Amino acid sequence: MLLQQLADFLSLLTIGMCFILKIPQILNLLSARSADQVSIAGLLLELTSYTVMTSYNYANGYSILSYLEYPVILLQEYILIFLVLKYLNKINTFSILVTLLYFAISTCFVLQIIPKVVLTFLTPACTPISLSSKVVQLLAIFRAKNADTVSPITWFISAFTNLTRVFTIWMDSADMLLLGNFTISVILSSSIMFSAIYYRCYRVKQN
Repeated sequence: MLLQQLADFLSLLTIGMCFILKIPQILNLLSARSADQVSIAGLLLELTSYTVMTSYNYANGYSILSYLEYPVILLQEYILIFLVLKYLNKINTFSILVTLLYFAISTCFVLQIIPKVVLTFLTPACTPISLSSKVVQLLAIFRAKNADTVSPITWFISAFTNLTRVFTIWMDSADMLLLGNFTISVILSSSIMFSAIYYRCYRVKQN
């Protein structure tokens, strides 16, 4: 009983923390006015994953509380991508057309103009897409050997919420596939956090 209560509390905490997941990174970009160490490819992979998961849950009529974290993070992701494109000077005709195409496709998913079965096939791919986004971001930090525009707090929250999901899934279903995916997410998010901290400390010592 006590463990189940703890699992319920951690689930609520996880959803609550998702409301601020990307805020530290957004504030970091606004302060630095640069996005050199932020991977746009990683952000687009995340965007794909969150969009599919939000559309899938909405199209199936699930309770909003069961997937609230996805649309909340998605809104933050829009702001983050806009800032990265702005600071990388990549807001142009092509990016605007791609944005319009994205929202058109998303609307078709939500209104089920595109058959719901397509989302059913796409949803299982969200986990490897999400993991790939973290790998891409980690490689971007290693290549730049700099993490001034990467927020360690954002990645701490990501690692923590993934860790809480490991516990809640273990209590709920013990699904080995989900447990494995979230465990890898914990490792990758932690790696990005520690890499960001390391390169920031290294930069301070160099100065």
